[in-house]
Amino acid sequence: MAELRMSLPLAVMVAVSVLELGVTHAGPELDPYKTLGVTRSASQVEIKKVYKRLAREWHPDKNKNPGAEDMFIRITKSYEILSSEDKRANYDRYGQTDDTQPYGSGRYSGHRHDTFNFDESFFNFPFHSKNQGEFSDSKHSLRFNQYVNDVVPDSFRKPYLIKITSDWCFNCIHIEPVWKEVVQEMEMLGVGIGVVDVGYERRLANHLGAHRTPSILGVINGKVTFFHYAVAKEHLRQFVEDLLPQKLVDWVSDKNDKQFLSSWHEVNKPHVLLFDQVPVVPLLYKLTAFAYKDYMQFGYVDQGLSETAHLQRQFNINSYAPTVLVFKENTDNPADILQTKGMKKQLIDEFMSNNKFLLAPRLVNQKLFDELCPVKQFHRRRKYCVLLITGSDESFSSGNRAFLSFASSNTKEVVRFAYVYQQLQQPLCNILMTGKDGTKAPPPPQVVILERRNAAGKAFFKPVTPWNGSEEDKRRLVEELERLQKDPSILVHDAMLPELNNEFASMFVIQWLYAIYDYLSEVIDDILHNNWREMMPLLSLIFSALFILFGTVVVQAFSDSSDENSPKTKVKDGTKTENGSPGSGGPSSRPPKKNFVEVTELTDITYISNLVRLRPGHMNIVLVLADASKNVLLSKFAKEVYSFTGSPTLHFSFLNTDKHSEWMRTLLESVQDAAQVYTSEDDEANASMDYTGYVLALNGHKKYFCLFKPVYTGEDPDSKTSEDEAAAASGRRSRAASRDDHPPRKSARSRSTSTLQIHHKLDRLGLWMERLMEGTLPRYYILAWPGLHKITASQ
Repeated sequence: MAELRMSLPLAVMVAVSVLELGVTHAGPELDPYKTLGVTRSASQVEIKKVYKRLAREWHPDKNKNPGAEDMFIRITKSYEILSSEDKRANYDRYGQTDDTQPYGSGRYSGHRHDTFNFDESFFNFPFHSKNQGEFSDSKHSLRFNQYVNDVVPDSFRKPYLIKITSDWCFNCIHIEPVWKEVVQEMEMLGVGIGVVDVGYERRLANHLGAHRTPSILGVINGKVTFFHYAVAKEHLRQFVEDLLPQKLVDWVSDKNDKQFLSSWHEVNKPHVLLFDQVPVVPLLYKLTAFAYKDYMQFGYVDQGLSETAHLQRQFNINSYAPTVLVFKENTDNPADILQTKGMKKQLIDEFMSNNKFLLAPRLVNQKLFDELCPVKQFHRRRKYCVLLITGSDESFSSGNRAFLSFASSNTKEVVRFAYVYQQLQQPLCNILMTGKDGTKAPPPPQVVILERRNAAGKAFFKPVTPWNGSEEDKRRLVEELERLQKDPSILVHDAMLPELNNEFASMFVIQWLYAIYDYLSEVIDDILHNNWREMMPLLSLIFSALFILFGTVVVQAFSDSSDENSPKTKVKDGTKTENGSPGSGGPSSRPPKKNFVEVTELTDITYISNLVRLRPGHMNIVLVLADASKNVLLSKFAKEVYSFTGSPTLHFSFLNTDKHSEWMRTLLESVQDAAQVYTSEDDEANASMDYTGYVLALNGHKKYFCLFKPVYTGEDPDSKTSEDEAAAASGRRSRAASRDDHPPRKSARSRSTSTLQIHHKLDRLGLWMERLMEGTLPRYYILAWPGLHKITASQ
């Protein structure tokens, strides 16, 4: 027992000694790329080829060098890292290998780890170490309100680089040295820096879409972009450069320098040229161009190119230091020059701020108006604006040039010169050219001196003189400016100025297209870098829409297939009602749903199934017709009964009296009380004559039928009287007997009138069908259905 007590402390001491020995003799951190001598973009084939060559070279059995064994182990370990996609990606992103990873294993991607592994780096974790205290993130920490109120508006002038971190973030420790170095460099260039601690600012992290630590993102123009590559100084620098718009700086040479500098009138901005020896545009210059993009146009001249030699000689450029030239209205001579070997952010900002306006710019929007003609704040800080109201036509060009010449000679800081086109800023010009008493000043060009009093738009002004650019006009303007310095009260007119129109505003469609392009670019970037958690809402919406669309298509397909298959069993015994071709037992095609109904002919074959053995509760609606009236009556019959085809208990047929002339008479005579069928003696006498247009509703199971008698209701002014119609009908029935005595000569008009009368026979069939469905029609019962096969068809 005593030996056991002594062995426990000894074992603990041995374990601690071993750990300390391992920590003390830990070799330098392994760089697998340098060990194998390959680049970061090397393929698996190249890596494997290099590994085989180095393994043969440094194998301890072949190489007797004392360090061969260690080198062989490093080569093997490097190949294990680079041959595995996960381990290689983990090293590229965080610089971690299995030996240097402090917590867990594999790439940190937000996935769940099955094990929790400690290694020697746990004992070297730099909590509250000296190095940690030297570089604190406290001065860059962001709060939600600070981000919304300060960072987002400021991101339209400079990009921001933001790190997402948290306590107990092991991977954050590995990127800290690189982050510190990048922050020091980016701050000197004017990039905004921010740090968000998820433990204290969970709301801001969620707002940015950052769901894991560490994360690095950029913010520019209010848009958030995530950094997806290995945390290295070169990668972060390139990331900041990629955040900037592409066409901030134009490349200028001897071929396009005139075009670049002479565009000041169209863009209404000074032009800046940077001369430097480097073949790429410096990041400081790009950041400056982004900060002053609303005020100036930027160009870059590479002094190392032969195509820029003429420009360098023309402006006497020193090749030993970067040179910045600012051009305003005069494109031959620069308005200001900055030349220094160490271009600093503060120096270049001061230079740009002093030259961001033309000598006499055109008022194109309210923002420029507010900066050129600021609101009066104190008595000693008055700012007066001398405004030329003119036009864009060629006739105004001489006066505009004279005004520019006058403005270029101005030395007074309290006076600013500008001009405005009347046709583009009509509301402002109408107010400035109208006095208190309603009198209007002479038409443009006209010079007005004004002073703004408050931000609401109140201003005092005075129209000075019509402007033609003459010496007399210049003299009067000089006198008024001298009087203004002594007595500001000479501005006798006051008015509320309207807001200026934005002449450079793009159309709504263009803005909409730009917004769509930015959104699609963001979506594609997220998809390419597998930012699935942030993409889940969009993916859920897309899959939901696809599921609904697919389900609708499938249901519609099955519905259409059932509709196509259902009439096939009924087509076999039918005829084609669309063209009215006769024939019993022939196939029948289903007519269009909106105009026709499937109607089956009653023949000796279909008679039993469609009438005698009809299922209980079912009825067969039978139209009686002849060959001569078949097409007309079938078309009218289909239209009248179409609204009732939804009932599964109704079937529709037709009976041809030319083939079965005795069946109708036999049926009516079979009624138990024949007096119910005939309303008068004439009806009873003529019952066997003409039954075309009659409709029967036959109940085969209960052996009764309902009868529809045609009633002509058509109103035709040229039609015959009812007596003529009866005589004509009687003549048609006896035309075979009188054919020898009176040869038939029927005109086209008489045939048209007959067709119209037949068509109107079924005018009230729809009402009769409604009564049939209500059960209010009289029913005529019979003892048995007469057999159709026993009747001889008459031809």
